[in-house]
Parts: sequence; structure tokens; C-alpha cells
Amino acid sequence: MNNKSNIAQLVGVFIICLTFGAWNSKLNETAPIRTKVNINNNWSYLEKNIKNINEALQEVDWQTIDLPHTWNALDATDLNPGYRRTGSWYKKTLNISNIDSNTLYQLYFEGVNINSEVYVNGQKAGGHIGGYIGFTIDITKFIKSGKNEVVIRVDNSYDPEVIPSQKSDFFIFGGITRDVWLESIPKQHLSELKITTPKVSKNEAELLATVAINNLNNSNLKVKADLLDAQGETVASSVFRIKNSTAKIHFRNIKNPKLWDTEHPNLYTLKVALLEKGDVIDRMQNKVGFRWFEFKDHGAFYLNGKRVLLRGTHRHEEHAGVGAAMTNAQHRKDMELIKEMGANFVRLAHYPQDPEVYKACDELGLLVWDELPWCRGGVGNEAWKTNTKHMLTEIINQNYNHPSIIIWSLGNEMYWLPDFENGGDTDKMNSFLSELNDLSHQLDPSRKTAIRKYYEGSHIVDVFSPSIWSGWYSGSYKSYQKAIDTYKKEYPHFLHAEYGGSSHVGRHTENPITGEGKIQSDGWEEEIVQTDVANIAQIGDWSENYIVDLFDWHLRISENDKDFVGNVQWAFKDFGTPLRPENAIPYMNQKGLVDRAGNPKDAFYVFKSYWSNEPFTYIESHTWTERQGPEDLARDISVYSNCPEVELFLNGKSLGVKKRDLKAFPAAGLNWNLNFKEGKNTLVAVGNTSENKTVKDELTINYRFNKNGKAVGLKLDSEILDNGNYLVTATAYDSKGLRCLDYEDRVYFQCLSGGENYKSLGTPTGSESIAMANGKAAIEVKRNGNGMPLVMMVLNQSFKGTYLTID
Repeated sequence: MNNKSNIAQLVGVFIICLTFGAWNSKLNETAPIRTKVNINNNWSYLEKNIKNINEALQEVDWQTIDLPHTWNALDATDLNPGYRRTGSWYKKTLNISNIDSNTLYQLYFEGVNINSEVYVNGQKAGGHIGGYIGFTIDITKFIKSGKNEVVIRVDNSYDPEVIPSQKSDFFIFGGITRDVWLESIPKQHLSELKITTPKVSKNEAELLATVAINNLNNSNLKVKADLLDAQGETVASSVFRIKNSTAKIHFRNIKNPKLWDTEHPNLYTLKVALLEKGDVIDRMQNKVGFRWFEFKDHGAFYLNGKRVLLRGTHRHEEHAGVGAAMTNAQHRKDMELIKEMGANFVRLAHYPQDPEVYKACDELGLLVWDELPWCRGGVGNEAWKTNTKHMLTEIINQNYNHPSIIIWSLGNEMYWLPDFENGGDTDKMNSFLSELNDLSHQLDPSRKTAIRKYYEGSHIVDVFSPSIWSGWYSGSYKSYQKAIDTYKKEYPHFLHAEYGGSSHVGRHTENPITGEGKIQSDGWEEEIVQTDVANIAQIGDWSENYIVDLFDWHLRISENDKDFVGNVQWAFKDFGTPLRPENAIPYMNQKGLVDRAGNPKDAFYVFKSYWSNEPFTYIESHTWTERQGPEDLARDISVYSNCPEVELFLNGKSLGVKKRDLKAFPAAGLNWNLNFKEGKNTLVAVGNTSENKTVKDELTINYRFNKNGKAVGLKLDSEILDNGNYLVTATAYDSKGLRCLDYEDRVYFQCLSGGENYKSLGTPTGSESIAMANGKAAIEVKRNGNGMPLVMMVLNQSFKGTYLTID
């Protein structure tokens, strides 16, 4: 549909969506109805930091774009230090005909980073301070019949009075990074629907909701509410009176409710209508989930009276090539992949995320830790405090009705690197944290509050996460049990958020660091200043082998601890950060279980083996197909699987069946010691399920008995991908032509003619600069269609340019 279509033309489309079939045949379905039209397409964008709207409109450099959009999609993760932190302009023409005097017209922005001003027909209609959360601008008095010009100034400049702090370990992407909607609603309308379930059991439940009636001018209005189950059958229905412009909806004794939990996320729908003499004036609806939860003191977590081990991960809102400007389909795919892995909990780091994420969590059965972006920077001035409390209020009010949310997090590492003088003073920090905690419980008494890694405030909130990075920022991963045993006693409601480490896709070693680590540590907690102590993060090899072992050990501990609340791995997907320019992929935090494009690493399958119910086997590792070692030297091979037993075959010969044992390490006992022959070796792992079905995985490994020497050069090869692009691969070789499997230096790719590199994506094949993994690195290249040969070059400080021409 053309976005310039007017509201009158669009009403018909949305009547189809909103009449809900035979909701109530006695109600007049021809009454005015809300419209909500997505207006993402065909915007104009001006990348100039102009303050005045009239000056901006005189510019000629406007370009056509679609939303969501960020001007930092590529510059954040290119090879140049810093990224654009300033202002830009967006504009769009809206055709609105037949303006109804009894209708309000508004723009709804799901998220704009980070501060914004909205103009309609040259007049300022409103604005918003802070990103990552939705806001509405009433444009009724600014519009006219026909064409209307909407202009928005967006600014992500450094502003110490707006959280998050620029010292945070992630990019603050500028732009209109989420969907925008044009809405029309009746002047007398419903709003602020807040749903609670004060009593829930397996036998019966109670629903209590409040809804505001705006611009009330008729004392005869009433509110009708209907509660429908997933099949559309009415469970409860009643009409309620309005008092002080508010209606209280109360359904008692809902028999045998289908509870919402992580395995069966049953959802109901509450439909609310504003009635005048039986006619519908306005209507709205919201999903409802019946569940209750409890954090036992110094014990486990319970959902609906049943102990549930929280199996969690973290999610940053960004993706390769688009930064934070993700589509709803990309958001949904992330959450589905997290669920596929078997997780039942996700911490949204370190800010509230797109509405599609919460919708997915409700529908998939993912419990949510929702976080206020008070991330580093200390406590600020009075303006900072006002902005921060306002954002917390927005977060809770907007996300209140999602059954998936169980925790409002009030901050992360807040004391670190203060932005204001005395901003790290713990008395001031605690005083403000107490204000936030009280505000949170005032707005929502039903959920818990939390913080991470601010020990001085641990007693203020309901749930606390200390910092434990066993085997990465300090000590050995084998100290993990000691750490959680200590903290379970110290903190009444202890949930471990953040653990893991970095891994560079395709990097492997025949001699991985063991659980004892390369360094000794008497403690088990990371140092506050991480650079002051030698640790695996600094001196480790960043191999997939090591991180697999680290996660395997952590999961073995957590899965066998009967009174542990659970832990939350950091982080699900690689993400961009301005603080890590020298990583193997520049400006990328590579602690993800999947890369920035969502492709699983080895570690993904470790978690899947412990958490997922979908039978599978995975031989470690599909990115390790070239290996070397002395003849007759046995190698350990692990198979990650959730099957009760697995049989491994080498070159067609069975190496025996092994039973899975959750207390065994590594790979829950699915580990074989074997000898490769020189040349091609085929491994096949066959898993036998409890239903007498089989699943299998196959891997071919080329093994050599000769160790490579020192690298003397680079060579380039290419292959055509399914999408028609080329994958150009650089390989380091020694004087005998052997691939140097121990070569890890950085290389630089350049397309000299005939095409363009995929660059600044922060992925293993989408960066112009990347550290080699076992003597290999690759980049995706697209032809430009001019018929010229494709000419590629790769080089680094050790080797002059190596060239490849593809005719």
C-alpha cells in the first residue's frame, strides 16, 4: 500500500483487522474505530547537524530511505575510530483527507535514538528525551486536509544527562531505529489498560484491570470487557461502570485457567469496549497470561509452584549491516533462535527493546529481565535524575502487561566511570537507587527489581547478580561451584547474570587451555579494573575449543545444582562496541553464541545439548576440518547431543556407544579418544533418542602428520556462493606450501576493481580487517555488474599484497 494513502482509505483495511469476528453481535460494529497504519516507507533523510528546521528544509541533499533506520549502520563497525554522534533530519508527507472533528490523530514512535523533536507543517508538535522506548505525539491541531509534512530532528550526541552513559560497552545507534505508526482514535477513548492477575492457581484465577477513559463528556458511558481463550471462546464477560474517568475490570473465579509457563505459554485475550447506548465508541485489547512466580530465599526459582532452573542468555538489539535498525522479522528470528537453543530466560541488555521482542517472549515462553539503561556513568545531576525516573516510568507503564516479564532491572555496573563529579559516591548512588526501587514497586508491586555488579546497593533491590567471570576475567572456570555456593549464602535472591568469554569463529587449537587456566587465582571473582590482573581474556587464544569447555563446565554445574536459581550467559549474539577496536574482528564483542549475522558457533550446540528437547548430535567442530599432529597421537573428539546415548564412527568403523551422563565432563561423557589416519577422515555421530529414533551428524577432517613451518606468504582462492556472490579466502602457507594452522595475524582485504567487499558488518566474512583463524580468513564480495574482472588483494604487515583476478 502506498504510504501516501489517506486515513479514510485505510480505515477499511483496519476494520477487517479490528472487528474480531462475532465479538458481540449486539454491539454496533459500524461505530468509529481506531486505525493504526505503518508509515515506515518512503521517508526523506538529511545527514546534517542543522539545528533549525527552516534551514534543514532548504537543503537539497535529502535522500530517500525506509524505516527503521540508523546512520550508524556501518560507521559504528568500520575501521575508523569513533562513530557519528550528532543530529540528522527525517521528513515525510502524509495525505490525510476528511479529518473528523471527533477524532484524534497521533504519531507513535516505537523508538528514536536518542533525543527527538517532531514538527508538523512547520510547527513543533512535541518531542522525546531518551531512546529505546516508545512515545506518542498528538498531531491533531497541527494537521489539515490533504498533504501534511512531518519533520523530525533526531540527535544521538553525547549527553551526560541522558542514560545510557557513552562509556558503556555498546554503540548508541542514532536514528529512528524502530517502526512508526499513524494512528487515529475517537476523542472519547480508552487508554492505559493495565492488567494484573492478583490470584492464580491451577484451579482458578482472578483478573483485575484498570482502563482510563479520556475526554469523558457523557455520564452514560460504560465499559464492556470480554476475556477470550486461545481458541476465541469467551471465558468471562461483563459490563463495568466508569468512576473518575476510570473503569475497574474484575473477573473472579476463572475456573481451571490454562497457565502461562516456559513450556506452554498459554495466552488469553482481554478485549475492552467503550459503550454508549450499546454502541461501540472505542475498543482495545491485550494479551493476558496467568502465572505466578517466586524466588525462594537462598534457594531456587519457582514458576506456578514448580521449580524452574533459569536457563538464560542476553540479547543486544542489533544485527550485521543494519545496526539497531532491525526489522520485526529479524527481531523475531533472534528470539526464535534463543528458544531453539532451549533457553527459557532472556536478559534484555542493557535497555528496553523493540515491541516485537516482548511479543515473541510472551508467545514463545521466554521469561524476561527488562532493564533500565542506567549502565555505567554513576549518578548524575537533577536533570539526569528526572530523565532517568521518567524513563523507568515509561518502561514499566509500556511493558506492564507482558506475562513474560518478571524483573525490572534498575541498572548495570552503575558505579563504573562516573560522568559527573562525585557521581560514584556510594551514598548518593544508594539514595537514588532507593528512589528507583520505590518507584518501580509503586508502579508495579507484582514484579521484582534487580541490579548487576553494584555491590553497595545489593541490599536495596529484590534480586542481585554479582560479577562472576570464572575462567575469563580471572582464575579458572573450575572455581565456578565455589563462587555460586558463596553467593547463594550471601544474597537471599541470587541470580548469576553474565559469564562466558570471547571466541573467534574457526579458531581452534590442538592444545586448548585447561580448566586450570594459564594463571592461578585464589579468588573467583573478576577484578574491578580488569586490566590490572592477567586473565584469559588478555592472554588466551580466543579459540572455540576453550570457550566450549568453559560453557560445558558452567552448565554441568548449574544443571546439577538443586537449589540454584540459574545463570544467564553473556551474550547470545556478537555485538558492536566502541571499546574493543583491537579484537579479532574490530569493534566487535565476540562473546556471542552466534555471530552478528545469527550463525551459530560451536558454543551454541553446547547449550542446546543441555537445554533443548529437540534431538540432535553435533561433532565438535564443523569449523575445524584441517588438523595436524604426530602419527599415532590420539585426539579427543566430543559430540554434543541431548540423546541418551550416542555411537561414534570413524571411517565407517564404530568406536562404541556412550551413554550421556549430566555429571560427566566434557560433553556429558560423549567423548572419544581416537587416532586419525593421514588424509581424509570421516566422523559420523548417531544419537539414539528415547523414542527409538536416530539423529546423526557427519564431519570430514583432513589430517596431516607434518607440522607446518613459519608462514612465508598468503594466497587467495574463491568460490561462488548460492546468492551469486564470491567468497574470497586468504590462506597463510609455509615454505612447503602447507597451510599454517597456527597463524593468527590480522589481514586486510581490498577489492581493487569489478566489485565491492562486504565490509563493516562485524561478521567472520564481512570485515575488511580480520585476524586469521588457523591460518585462514575470508570475505564476501559482490560484483558490480560492469563486466570488469573482479580483482582482489589481501595483505598485512608481514606480507606484501597478494592478488586474485576473477574473470
